[in-house]
Amino acid sequence: MRSPIPDYLTDALRAVEPDQSGATADYIPELAQADPDRLAAALCTVDGHVYSAGDSTVEFSIQSISKPFAYALALADRGFDAVLEKVSVEPSGNAFNEMSVEPATGRPLNPMINAGAIATHSLTGPLGATPDERVARVIDGLSAFAGRRLEVDESVYRSEIGHAYRNRSLANMLRAYDIIADDPLVAVAGYTRQCSVRVTTEDLAVMAGTLANRGVNPRTGRPVVSAAVVRQTLSVMATCGMYDGAGDWMTRVGVPAKSGVAGGLIGALPGQVGIATFSPRLDRHGNSVRGADLFTRFTADMGMHLMEVPPAGPSAIRSRRIIGPADDEVALFSLQGDLRFAAAERVVREFQENPPEQSRVAISLRRVFSIDAVARRMVLEAVRRLTLDGYDVYLIDPDTVLPDPDPGTGGRVQVLHDLENFDPA
Repeated sequence: MRSPIPDYLTDALRAVEPDQSGATADYIPELAQADPDRLAAALCTVDGHVYSAGDSTVEFSIQSISKPFAYALALADRGFDAVLEKVSVEPSGNAFNEMSVEPATGRPLNPMINAGAIATHSLTGPLGATPDERVARVIDGLSAFAGRRLEVDESVYRSEIGHAYRNRSLANMLRAYDIIADDPLVAVAGYTRQCSVRVTTEDLAVMAGTLANRGVNPRTGRPVVSAAVVRQTLSVMATCGMYDGAGDWMTRVGVPAKSGVAGGLIGALPGQVGIATFSPRLDRHGNSVRGADLFTRFTADMGMHLMEVPPAGPSAIRSRRIIGPADDEVALFSLQGDLRFAAAERVVREFQENPPEQSRVAISLRRVFSIDAVARRMVLEAVRRLTLDGYDVYLIDPDTVLPDPDPGTGGRVQVLHDLENFDPA
């Protein structure tokens, strides 16, 4: 069977293709000459499958889409405190190239505007790295996100650096406030090289898919940044990624996103998919007109809005029953699904409100697919408290969902990997 997803993407491109509004970025000569009719879309699942349609293998410069990835690298290289000391995370409400800084400190309001991105670039690599080493670190990092070696488009770099007057003024201001230590021209050159890296729409989908996959590249299987870094990065993308249109974007589309003035646009839906589109005509915010339209369609058609919460699934407690002979009964609790706080709270409350009458309790985790750190701690604490109340507890855990319980339970907990005696179903 042929998947319907490529056909869906093709139909979506066909639907937005007639829209000729917007214009290419005319303040960078090389981008002004881009073919305005290019159009592509790609999706990358968290298990690494890429679907694409249109001009998805055509290369173009990454531009500001590099910003969240450089921010993630800086967080990984220098730590959260060092980066936040130099770059804030507040939405600016201003255009991407405005001088949006804190009046007292000169700290850029967020890493998605140009002032913040220049400062962020200076924070990549280890402390004391040279400008060339930082550029190399960024290109290596972007390549790791994409899963293939990326290169700088030298013609775009020369065109952009020759007209980077506003970015030079931003860098001079940052240097005056001691936000950056480099010569302002050197800082702008490094940032411009970062923006001039060549990518395809499929590359961008994989890069977004890496963010959606908790920092692990879904194609190569290699970790690029930590899950904590991804959470910070996606949070900033959600509030600041679309500049002065970020609020409208988040309410209408609802996917953490980032645009670039070459016409690229990415979105990352945590745990599900990375999305990328390419269309060079831009709106007044500097975002791709047809790319934004495609994202709106994807959200509406596939229910991708981050705040569109699905209906509650089945109860975390699949069943509660008594097994064994009358003189040797066991209260068996079978759990199911993906356990997070709300599900674990329901399990804990069941033991609190309806304590078993039997002295032996078995908890089956056979149908639990995943359990996060909070739910794991809650379930293990419930087990510990059951033993303090005098119960003997059996954890039936064939897939080792939970670690061994606290040894402080006095030997009243047994971990079993065989369901035969406790869960014949």
